[in-house]
Amino acid sequence: METFDRQFCVAPMMQYTDMHDRYLLRLISKRVFLYTEMIATGSLIFGKCFNQLEFNTEEHPVGVQLGGSNISDLIECSKKCEQFGYDEINLNVGCPSDRVQKGKFGACLMLEPDLVAECLAAMKNSVNIPVSIKCRLGVDNHEEYEFLYNFVSIVKQSGVKVFIIHARNGILKGLSPRQNRNIPPLKYDYVYRLKKDFPDLEIIINGGIKNLDDSQMHLEKVDGVMIGRAAYDNPFMLKDIEPRFYNVDSSTNSKKEVLNQYLEYVERQIHNGHNLSRMMKHLFGLSRGDKYAKSFRLKILEIIKENNLKNHKNELKELLVY
Repeated sequence: METFDRQFCVAPMMQYTDMHDRYLLRLISKRVFLYTEMIATGSLIFGKCFNQLEFNTEEHPVGVQLGGSNISDLIECSKKCEQFGYDEINLNVGCPSDRVQKGKFGACLMLEPDLVAECLAAMKNSVNIPVSIKCRLGVDNHEEYEFLYNFVSIVKQSGVKVFIIHARNGILKGLSPRQNRNIPPLKYDYVYRLKKDFPDLEIIINGGIKNLDDSQMHLEKVDGVMIGRAAYDNPFMLKDIEPRFYNVDSSTNSKKEVLNQYLEYVERQIHNGHNLSRMMKHLFGLSRGDKYAKSFRLKILEIIKENNLKNHKNELKELLVY
């Protein structure tokens, strides 16, 4: 089984990390490990929405995140994901939304560690690619470290070695998914302690990580970091991963270079039937910190409104500083 470097990962984010955003991120960094949005097993098995599994070959290494708790469904979907060519399958045990809870998956599964272990073992035994888990520290009033320790102790019996930990509790009632990303306090020390207690596991920390300085601090205590909204809002910061942490030159020299390549990609994908608006929105953060950042974003909105890239492509390029 091939092993991958997960020292830096970009989090699965609904409505954000689709195949187009992942293509953009890969233009900026060749090392970062990418993940799809969460894909519910039901949408694949009953909805036959296999378009959700579509990805570009340039995205590798890329993992797919599944949401579900029915073992036979997870086995079927894991096999399908392997056939599609994904490098890893991740089980979502961290999403706290009401819709996800009704489907009996996501963060509520932290209350059923034996079921999670059974699901992961079945997935792992059905494919030849790595299987991982993304979870929270706990749920609702289960805030003590012992709850997390017990959960991991049981789940690791599945044979899964990669645990991505969002360093907050999930609140199942009373907070929206967005509030769950900000209101429950971060407890990084729990994740550090977990690595000490389970040195044989690959522990990746997630939650509130805003830049590469934060990442460097965490990497002194755990095996990897997963960056979420910060990477979407300011994707170009990922270009510094290679020179700073791997002692190799960055895969890109300028934002203009990234924009040129991405717009060529967009034009190809328009001919393949993909939505211009969805592809263009991922560019909003590329101008982060630039002199003409606001004008750049407004130009993107104009392109989306007119549904016309050709007439404004050169104007958009001129609004990037470098």
